[in-house]
Amino acid sequence: MQTLTSYIQGRWHTGSGASVTLYNPTTEAALAQASSAGIDFKGVLEHARAKGGPALRAMTYAQRGALLDALSKAIHAHRDELIELSIQNAGTPRSDAKFDIDGAIGTLAFYGRLGQELGARTFLYDGPGVQLGRTARFWGEHVLVARPGVAVHINAFNFPAWNMMEKAACALLAGTPVVEKPGTPTALVAWRIAQLCIASGALPEGAFQFIAGSVGDLLDHMGPQDSLAFTGSSGTAAKLRGHANLVRRNVRVNFEADSLNAAVLAPDVGAGSDTFNLFVANVALDMTQKSGQKCTAVRRVFVPKERVDELTAEIVAAANAVKLGDPSDAAVRMGPLASADQLRDVRAGIERLAKHGRVATGGAGAIRERGYFVAPTVLVAADGRHPAFHAEEVFGPCAVILPYSGDAREAAELVALGGGSLVTSVYSNDQAFLETAGLAIGAWSGRVWLGSDKMAEQSLAPGMVLPQMIHGGPGRAGGGEELGGLRGLSFYLQRVALQGFKGVIAPDSLCAQKNAAPTA
Repeated sequence: MQTLTSYIQGRWHTGSGASVTLYNPTTEAALAQASSAGIDFKGVLEHARAKGGPALRAMTYAQRGALLDALSKAIHAHRDELIELSIQNAGTPRSDAKFDIDGAIGTLAFYGRLGQELGARTFLYDGPGVQLGRTARFWGEHVLVARPGVAVHINAFNFPAWNMMEKAACALLAGTPVVEKPGTPTALVAWRIAQLCIASGALPEGAFQFIAGSVGDLLDHMGPQDSLAFTGSSGTAAKLRGHANLVRRNVRVNFEADSLNAAVLAPDVGAGSDTFNLFVANVALDMTQKSGQKCTAVRRVFVPKERVDELTAEIVAAANAVKLGDPSDAAVRMGPLASADQLRDVRAGIERLAKHGRVATGGAGAIRERGYFVAPTVLVAADGRHPAFHAEEVFGPCAVILPYSGDAREAAELVALGGGSLVTSVYSNDQAFLETAGLAIGAWSGRVWLGSDKMAEQSLAPGMVLPQMIHGGPGRAGGGEELGGLRGLSFYLQRVALQGFKGVIAPDSLCAQKNAAPTA
């Protein structure tokens, strides 16, 4: 059985004492074990501050971009190996494994190019300057400078490659060293990527450290220049938000938590139209991709009340057409859940929701003797406002069809009952409906995806997170924000107001000319 090691303070460390076992979710066979016992977590942070931070901050954005490009290429060279590890440890079919691993490769490449575009700069201007005095001699500028701290990243189990590297890409480009802790159940993929990153030789010493297992007392040693980015459950996010040291030291935090994402079908969308077909296909995809274990998966499906039966039949047919089974089979499109704990939680969640609606397909029952499998499950609610459907997320292949009147404002009101989402998709060819619903939903959703005939053939599904656009959401979704091009760097940078003689601090001045840059 493989033993996962941690990369800390310039060396690989094998944990002592009790360990956590990682399993193949298809066969339930033990694959690996992980333990972080024996790590000096205070020393991990000090190593990053003393070695990694100064080395990264000495680089220009272009040089950091080249570093990210090298990491992207190093991972891509082992793409097939990583896909096989994902099939074994995460239970993902090849298509879902590629979704995760290619996301990591692509995001690193995107931020690598962004660094090259920023060029030989070491700080960024943030917006236009302003005259502060009687004349332009007394001038003000906002700039973004690197913080001399460490970024601690606690990542989710569902995207061991992408979730780790999208955080690392933004931090490293900003000049911040990282400490990466993957979700333990699927950490085999993340561990191998960490090995590849270190072996690439692209990283300065202390810029990248990796913890296989618990973070121990790491958070107790974080300081005011450090930052914590977490992806996972809202319950864990709430505990971290109240961590005594993080609060006392005003450590910068960013949370991306679970959310009850929604899809809304407008009454103008006729059966068989491009928008109708897109709606059905996307709901089924986002229900079943990664076995529904996506933070952006659709959980609530709002349809006009007079069309509930019609849409239920269409979505059930599309979901049941997804072949379920052993992910090593090339024909399979949906594998098991990632762990026994996930299986238990998903089954329990389906049972709770089923008390308030009918099960149109699937359910909580066992479908295989071995493996953490659950069938794609579609429930239908009699009452679209029942609080159970707006309070509990089943983190698996489960969605609830909820009736509404067909009014755009009511749709937005129902979406808001979920308390905050990462993404909401709205399907209509009615400009007024899209504007009304889209803008009203915007306050409750980090991203609003508008589907119509005009973009049906060229669109990517709502559940796909792109580095060009922000990822995050208000309220229940964590209140955080990641990615979004240059916006993704802001969390790791300090915005400072410079006030002085315009000839010294303005972007067109001689000393600042090489540092002029777009707003971050």
